[in-house]
Amino acid sequence: MHPAFSVIFLTTLIGAAQGLFLALFSTQVYSELDLLPSIGDSNFYGIGAAISLALLIGGLVSSFFHLGHPERAWRSAARWKTSWLSREVIALPTMMAAVFAYGVIHLFGLDSVAFTHGEITLSTSLFIGVFGVFATFALFLCTAMIYACIKFLQEWSTPLTVINYFLFGTASGFTLATALASFLGLQEQTLFLGGWAIALTILVFITRTASLYRNSRIKHKSTVQSAIGIRHNKIQQKTQGAMGGSFNTREYFHGKKPMFLKSIKFIFMILVFPIPVLLLSASLSNGNTEVLVAAFVIQYIGLIAERWFFFAQANHPQNIYYQTV
Repeated sequence: MHPAFSVIFLTTLIGAAQGLFLALFSTQVYSELDLLPSIGDSNFYGIGAAISLALLIGGLVSSFFHLGHPERAWRSAARWKTSWLSREVIALPTMMAAVFAYGVIHLFGLDSVAFTHGEITLSTSLFIGVFGVFATFALFLCTAMIYACIKFLQEWSTPLTVINYFLFGTASGFTLATALASFLGLQEQTLFLGGWAIALTILVFITRTASLYRNSRIKHKSTVQSAIGIRHNKIQQKTQGAMGGSFNTREYFHGKKPMFLKSIKFIFMILVFPIPVLLLSASLSNGNTEVLVAAFVIQYIGLIAERWFFFAQANHPQNIYYQTV
């Protein structure tokens, strides 16, 4: 497939935003249960929610560059009963609304006690956070299933697609939350979030490696013989049947050499996994904010390369007709 950078930025930006929100909510839950100290006046949750919302908006804006008629974007939600894309269009603004409400409550000090039972006290923002978590998981599922549900693209049609979308987003979001906690001087929260960021990065390394191994061993169901209905063992294509390029050759094939794909795979395997883990491990104890920010930036650059490779690796069956350009 031809990777569109508008979709690459959409999926990576909203993934980081979703992971960041999950990191904020997890920290608040631990604080409410007295497993982490209070954040004091640092407004970690409010600032984090503002960053998460900004990333969500950035992803939404980038998605418009992928539309032929942006003025008709509202129609994309009409097929929500059968289309994962339509469901994503509904889930994204739902999450944005939850993150906005969560951030406003914390930034303007509007939080209040919503539930009390004995020594247990739960705040209003915690209930909004629960709704936001459900919206976050729904958005992860919808975004990943847009690709995982396409049966004829065998590289995508696997549960690993959904798992990797979730883990990549949460890993980058927790890395960003670690840098934010360090910037605000929250040492305990930095250690907590950094530990989770390392664990999630290692976990997604395992699952992404599994998907790469699976894809390298795929036996494609479509062949030249099945495409043209001739069962001869030796069929060689000499031309694509047209003098120039077409929509098919532009949209369904990346046009890069195999060596280029190998280089991209090597780049994202280095940038997404070992470098951020090393930077996180080296900086958690001394709280070096600059290094933690660098860990997120490097990991995000690697995610752009990973998402490009994800799209480019998918081999559309129609390319059987366009092997020779």
